[in-house]
Order: sequence, then C-alpha cells, then structure tokens
Amino acid sequence: MSHFTHIKTRFQNLFYLEKALSKLNVSYEKQRKVIDGSKSYQTNLIIPQSNGYNLEFSWNGQEYELIADLAFWKQSSPVETFIDKTSQQYAGQVIIGESQKIGFQPVKYQQNNDGSQTLVLERWNQI
Repeated sequence: MSHFTHIKTRFQNLFYLEKALSKLNVSYEKQRKVIDGSKSYQTNLIIPQSNGYNLEFSWNGQEYELIADLAFWKQSSPVETFIDKTSQQYAGQVIIGESQKIGFQPVKYQQNNDGSQTLVLERWNQI
C-alpha cells in the first residue's frame, strides 16, 4: 500500500526550481494540469524513478511541495539530502537571477569541500 508524503518546501518559483534540478542533473518532466475545469493551468514537475513510483513537485497555491512515497525512494541520496541539495541550488539560482535583474553579474561560483557554495557578484556603477 502506498503512503504518499507531502514535504513542505520554500520553492515558489518554477523557473528557479527547474534550474536547480538541472544543476543537480536531476531529470524531470513538466506536467500541466487544468485547475478546477477552468482555463487556468498549473505546472508540476515529475521526477521519474526506475521503479515507477515517481516524485512530484506540486504547486499547492503557495509553494512547490515534494510528493513522494518514501518507501519507494530511488534517488542517489536520502530524501533529506535531496531536499537540502535542491534548496541550496535553488537559493543560488534565485540570488543570481534576481541580482542580474538589478545589474549584478556573477563573477565566481564555487562548490566548497564542506558542501557550501561561494558566490561572488559584481556591479559597475554607471557614471
């Protein structure tokens, strides 16, 4: 019997979530769902697993929560590590993307031995 777990996240931007998953080499598929028979759509991300018990990042109206049957988890790292790595990449993508909107450019992006990341941005003032 399946028991799906809904794991809360802070992922609110689909574009940055997709970039984070891509940086982690996690394959996913987009799934568009009609909302309540209206002309509005919701886009979720499906992460296929070899056992057929796919993972899903589903929009709950506030954030993309991870829906998974943890008994059939088949990722290369435990769920907590997967969420941590995704969160770290997501944060980096948000910082870079939002900073570029106000004129900053990434100069250095480094993965440190302790698992942390160093990100250096710069912006030149126009005279």
